[in-house]
Amino acid sequence: MDPRVNEHARIAVDHSTGVETGDDVLVQAPPEAMDLVVALHEVIGERDATAMHVSHSSRAGRAFERAIDPEAYTLPEHQLAAMEAADVAINIRASANTKGSADVDPEVTARTREVEKPIQEEMMETTWVITQHPAPGNAQEAEMSTEAYADFVYDAVNKDWEAQRAFHENMVEILEDADEVHVVSGDTTDVSMSVAGMIPGNDYGEYNLPGGEAYTAPVPDSVEREVLFDKPVLTLGRELEDVYLRFEGGEVVDHAAAKNEDVLTSVLETDAGARRLGELGIGMNRDIDRFTYNTLFDEKMGDTIHLAIGRAIDWTVPDDRPFNDSAVHLNMIVDMSEDSFIEVDGEVVQRDGTFGFEE
Repeated sequence: MDPRVNEHARIAVDHSTGVETGDDVLVQAPPEAMDLVVALHEVIGERDATAMHVSHSSRAGRAFERAIDPEAYTLPEHQLAAMEAADVAINIRASANTKGSADVDPEVTARTREVEKPIQEEMMETTWVITQHPAPGNAQEAEMSTEAYADFVYDAVNKDWEAQRAFHENMVEILEDADEVHVVSGDTTDVSMSVAGMIPGNDYGEYNLPGGEAYTAPVPDSVEREVLFDKPVLTLGRELEDVYLRFEGGEVVDHAAAKNEDVLTSVLETDAGARRLGELGIGMNRDIDRFTYNTLFDEKMGDTIHLAIGRAIDWTVPDDRPFNDSAVHLNMIVDMSEDSFIEVDGEVVQRDGTFGFEE
């Protein structure tokens, strides 16, 4: 086995989730990630914890969603029970075919996500991490050879996360006392929002592996003007291109997409919270140096920002502040490498992808 797989497993167990003696660990992974599943079981066993592997297959998921009556679909209690019993959840992504669900009705997938929301909420109560195993389908999506994609993944994942944390902290400190954030990119994105009173986070490989961002929650009704997400995004088994959103009073009042606009509409109609922003993220992982059609990586690129429509991240919103709740959390990306800036309370903190503290 590639020794980098073992290092990936150790980082996920020791750094990302801090597995301890006696912990019950739920490992959710597709067949394509079996090498990492095996390595995780070895490390979990060495920590005197217990492991249970639940396989999730895109083929099986497709068959199920094409067969069900979405209106009759109810919460899978056995899945909820497994998550409730877990102390730690490790969710691995890997694909033989990233378009494997392309012929599933997006409204059906949106409905299943809405019904299964309590499972996601329960996961948020555990210690959890989402990570990626390099698989041929993901390499093909990234237009890379399988070997080159593996190098890319491990460069982004197997790194000194304490050093990365210190780098992110420069931006976290700027956001801590911030009121208004203004983002401009070319003549297509000019969006502002308040982050007053919200709590910024430092993503250094704890919940997402790889990590690589500073992030916070916008005040839900504060978002104004427009944004064009010039990087594609995959959701509900479809690819969206050139997603355009216009906000008034925090709510999406107009939207468009050059490709699969009906899917975007379906996402926005999931619930009331899906029309508002739940996250502002600023990419800071310099080892992610190319777009790969994988949001787990793409949103961490150093020359990008991302905005998520839907649910806010729980710990970024104090108990006394408005919380944007939704079954949706869809990250979409804006390239900030040229003709762009991020302004915080009137001061430019990043221009054309370079932070002031990097100069």
